[in-house]
Amino acid sequence: MPTEKEKMLTGKPYQAFGEELLKERMLAREMTFEYNNSHPRDQERRNEIIRKLFKSTGERFYLEAPFRCDYGYNISIGENFYSNYNCLILDCAQVMIGNNVLFAPNVSIFTAGHPVHPEPRGKEYEYAFPIAIGNNVWIGGNVVINPGVNIGDNTVIGAGSIVTKDIPADVIAMGNPCKVFRAIMPEDKDYYFKSLRFPAE
Repeated sequence: MPTEKEKMLTGKPYQAFGEELLKERMLAREMTFEYNNSHPRDQERRNEIIRKLFKSTGERFYLEAPFRCDYGYNISIGENFYSNYNCLILDCAQVMIGNNVLFAPNVSIFTAGHPVHPEPRGKEYEYAFPIAIGNNVWIGGNVVINPGVNIGDNTVIGAGSIVTKDIPADVIAMGNPCKVFRAIMPEDKDYYFKSLRFPAE
């Protein structure tokens, strides 16, 4: 008979209030509490906490406090990851984040959800599906990424978007629900904001 944790990690309906999962969530809360209340100049200690909490990290990363997650051990971040304030990751399934990824403030990643019907929801059933974010991705402020979503390399997700379906590589996408707005073009590298060009070197 699979445990509730095994069900959670394999996309099956599960109940999150068994002893094993409660203990693991408490450990993550204790570690994120320590991280969020550590001195901002003690970067070595802060990095040590994240390396112990996450499944894997790159050499260089920085998460502004406060940061919160459910378990931590399902989160993988690549090289040169940066998260601004109030990042929230419900990592009941794998969350895989590539290299050179930027999160603006208040990004929320939800691998977990609940049944629509009130009867199984009232019995405290949940589900969880992995989320993957490619390399060189910028996620704007107040973005919500829902269970099972994949975001391709080099893509920008506009502020305030609710991402409910996969977003391909090399595009700007935005809205609720989030949809592709346009492709990122080679000439975009000449501009730093809308029609404002980088100064000539």
